[in-house]
Amino acid sequence: MIDRQSAEPNAEKRRQLVWEIERRLARDASRPIIFYTRVATCWRPRVKGLNFVVNSVFNSWRFEDVWLDR
Repeated sequence: MIDRQSAEPNAEKRRQLVWEIERRLARDASRPIIFYTRVATCWRPRVKGLNFVVNSVFNSWRFEDVWLDR
């Protein structure tokens, strides 16, 4: 399944495969889920210019492009 999701060009199908992999890993207790980054991250609508990398373990934040809209 991991190889299938890596080769899948359709983002929605890839997302569904990843969630199925997560469900199986959690069900088998082979990798307990502690938290998901997006749930544990604070979001403020006034912070502008902060872009997140979706498919990387690195966040690639460039703080020189970030500004606060007040």
